[in-house]
Amino acid sequence: MMHGPRTQGLRAGKAGPARPERLPAHPRGKRGGAARLPRARQAEPGLIGGKLREERERQGIALREFARRVGVSPSLVSQIERGLVMPSVGSLWSMATELGLVIDELFKIPGQPSKSPQGKNAERTAGYVQRKHSRKRIRLAGGVEWERLTAQPDEAVEFLYVKYPAGAESCPEHAPFRHGGKEYAYILSGRLGLQIGAEKFELGAGDSVSFDSQIPHRLWAVGNEAAVAIWTIINRNNGSRGSD
Repeated sequence: MMHGPRTQGLRAGKAGPARPERLPAHPRGKRGGAARLPRARQAEPGLIGGKLREERERQGIALREFARRVGVSPSLVSQIERGLVMPSVGSLWSMATELGLVIDELFKIPGQPSKSPQGKNAERTAGYVQRKHSRKRIRLAGGVEWERLTAQPDEAVEFLYVKYPAGAESCPEHAPFRHGGKEYAYILSGRLGLQIGAEKFELGAGDSVSFDSQIPHRLWAVGNEAAVAIWTIINRNNGSRGSD
């Protein structure tokens, strides 16, 4: 593991409007940018935004007040809730944490079978085994991808296969984010930049890391290759929310 230089004067706050990805007007086109994932496995942006809006309204939080708490603009919250843009990693974490949502709930796709098509064997393993071909997936701003590695939602643990394509980041450099819980990660391929507080690290295949999620942190892909990792977050909704 390579330990990089320390930085000064970082703001310990929530993620700002971290380059949200505006969805193309013609999703079937082949214009530049990351390729869209198969619709059968990918949570639709409108579904994610709709769940965030539904929970915000259920709790009686006005849009502007919610934006203030999360640290983003009201217009960004509105666009995310209407499915016009995908949130960044930092924005989604901040919004879900403020609402007390389990990230696993955002992976649910209406009409998608909960069991893989393997007959009686699938019935026996339902709830225990997650088959590779039937993982639930979310695509976020910058092309960042999360795949859930548990067969069912788990309120205590978020167990993810994470991919940061070249140039992708979890949040802007000036706005590392934080939330409750503790994180553990193992890098499978590529190189991943990681900032924890004022310290920066560069991780490669075979490296691993663990840290308190309440320390402001930020992730980004290093170089021209995608960074792929197994990521686990425990007890995210416990502890402090928001900025100092």
